[in-house]
Amino acid sequence: MTTLAIEDDFASWRAAALNALAQGLEPEAIEWRTSQTHTSLFDAAPAPIDTNAPAIRVSKELASLLKEAARFRDDQRWSFLYRVLWRWTHGDRAVASAADEDGARLHRMAKAVRRAQHDMIAYVRFRKRDPLLGSPEYVAWYEPDHDVLEWGAEHFAQRMGRSTWMITTPTGAAMFNGETLRLERAAAFAADHVSDTPDAAEALWLTYYKSTFNPARLNEDALELHMPVRFWKGLPEGALIPHMISDAKSGARRVAQARHVGALGGKAIPVDASEAQPERDAPTSLDDCRRCALWRNATQAVAGSGRESARIMLLGEQPGDQEDLKGEPFVGPAGQLLDDALRRAGLPRGDVYLTNAVKHFKWEPRGKRRLHKTPGQQEIDACRYWLEKELRTVDARVIVTLGATALNALTGKRASLQSHIGRAVPFGDKWIVATYHPSYALRQNDDAARERTVATIVAALEEARRLAAR
Repeated sequence: MTTLAIEDDFASWRAAALNALAQGLEPEAIEWRTSQTHTSLFDAAPAPIDTNAPAIRVSKELASLLKEAARFRDDQRWSFLYRVLWRWTHGDRAVASAADEDGARLHRMAKAVRRAQHDMIAYVRFRKRDPLLGSPEYVAWYEPDHDVLEWGAEHFAQRMGRSTWMITTPTGAAMFNGETLRLERAAAFAADHVSDTPDAAEALWLTYYKSTFNPARLNEDALELHMPVRFWKGLPEGALIPHMISDAKSGARRVAQARHVGALGGKAIPVDASEAQPERDAPTSLDDCRRCALWRNATQAVAGSGRESARIMLLGEQPGDQEDLKGEPFVGPAGQLLDDALRRAGLPRGDVYLTNAVKHFKWEPRGKRRLHKTPGQQEIDACRYWLEKELRTVDARVIVTLGATALNALTGKRASLQSHIGRAVPFGDKWIVATYHPSYALRQNDDAARERTVATIVAALEEARRLAAR
């Protein structure tokens, strides 16, 4: 067994690995020892390293994976990386593939390091020190999952001008004097020392952070996905988050600032019992609707848009992400495609009434995106109250249903969309013309299929215009 002593970094390992390859040492024949490795009195002395060992050629992809995986915290990382390098130099190129067992592990390590690099940029918080204390001007405490301090420090050195600063971690520190970046293997300050550093601007930041929090859009799973709980203790705003979540659960979702509203002074007005209003089953406005739970994670309800005298109503499924944010129906990508179809059918958007069967956006988190989720029957039934109200108030002769959900919501029963496309169906004193939802066209894989879908929508709109003109 050959013992190789290295510093706990990629450059030192690379020199030792090249030396070992030149000697033909197999992975199982090497014991890797770093400055953090505990040694015994009876351990053999490490073998000297020839820093002039010949270089070897590896692919650009493998070189990048090795450098990234070298920052992954694992006691066995150096021996594992040498095994990968050994296999490559002996002609086994599969080791760089994620389909290979070692390759899969290498890719996972590199991915975890890249995530740690991203997290460091996102969650380092500098505190400005009192100028009387001298340099550095800014200090920060951070606990990275992997050895990404050097990479993160270089990022901040390029973006903070000539300010002096220090980032200290449990295993090392990075210091910048305005010109030169220096790394130390020992923490310069402890966490409590950094947290005790006064910062007059921090109060302004906390006030701003609280003011931008919207309890109506709280989604704890998405919050913890984008800001993992393990980082909260290092963030000034971290102490606020549990309280804001608690407030949202205890009523702030409904009135935005329950605690502050409740603290306002008021005057008690006696009301005779005979004049007291009973609790109403139906909401008085769409904004107050709580007939199902979709309002909890939506920004706002999206009401119908258009003139009540419109002869044609276009009925979609539910608002999308952009509609939820803007508060208007059909303003996102599907709405743009619908506008094009309306132009081709000779129908100005201002001449139709646009609405949805469900008025709140139902979604699920996917990374940083909010993805559409089809509403359930219970939610469709709950929102039928508002649809029936629109059917009474809008003088529409023809209702164009966009998609199966809209068709079923209108008829109150499960109906086949395909069996309805291409024909008009009587609906009381109105007509139903069913067609695809514009989003279905957006999901088509090729231009020809997309054009066929759009042409079907245009044909339905032309039929609706003909029926409305009767």
